Amino acid sequence: MMRLEGISAFVVIVEAGSISEAARRLRLSKSVVSERLAELERSLGAPLLQRSTRKLALTEDGATFLERASRIVQDVEEAAATISERRRELQGPLRIAAPVTFGRLHLGPALYPFLARHPALELTLDLDDRRVDASTDGYDAVVRHGPIADSRLTVWRLAPSRRVLVASPAYLERHGIPQSVSALKDHRGIFYTNRSHADWRFVGPGGTSILRGWAALCVNNGDMMRDAAIAGLGIALLPTFIIHDAVKAGDLRVLEIDAEAEGEFIYVAHPEGRRSSAKLRALVAELKAAFGDPPYWDR
Repeated sequence: MMRLEGISAFVVIVEAGSISEAARRLRLSKSVVSERLAELERSLGAPLLQRSTRKLALTEDGATFLERASRIVQDVEEAAATISERRRELQGPLRIAAPVTFGRLHLGPALYPFLARHPALELTLDLDDRRVDASTDGYDAVVRHGPIADSRLTVWRLAPSRRVLVASPAYLERHGIPQSVSALKDHRGIFYTNRSHADWRFVGPGGTSILRGWAALCVNNGDMMRDAAIAGLGIALLPTFIIHDAVKAGDLRVLEIDAEAEGEFIYVAHPEGRRSSAKLRALVAELKAAFGDPPYWDR
């Protein structure tokens, strides 16, 4: 007899690309996941995956079975979510990815009271500045800041996000205060490596300007960009949710030039085609209320 847990294990193994990663996502031992897969293959009378030391590959039967197996798992998850929604209970696993700095500064403090009110909810929060793929990396949703380029995602906007140019008073005293986009070319910049080299995009009376300045530091973390700017290494273009405390304390100064950085949003996205669960919708509503519009870091 085929068991749902075996079908679910098979789907997660394919999504994860390995039994080890599937075991981590399912919070089970590798041996348990392997046995569930083996039991499913025995019940079907056919191998679903070809195993090698380097990777797993779907067999022809596995590829045929995967489409319907994924649908079965999704249907069961949606049915369970519907029942929970009717009972007004939030329970079960929810796996989300978010940027490191935003997660530490703002997402965590908004989540803690939400989780305290819903003790049956099992949230896994992965903080990572890389652009994870919600569809293939096994996440129910991702929290992100910036432009939305993936058409496979369904997106909810949580809050507007402004980015501003900042530098330390000491740096500006040594190098002068730029008054225009063109003047930025004479200054050293602190750049975010998870974006393209054309990250400094400004909108002014003359249209959109794209600038790539001299690189004092290129790094993939917003906290380090802020701290490097405070240390006087150069000018950084950063979201206000990262620098608002440093500006208030006088460690950084916001630069007013003849253009503004392109507007962006903080958003939650989940793979298109999946029904959003009650717990995910409740989480989105909680975050919107916690951040506000305008968000509290811009007030």
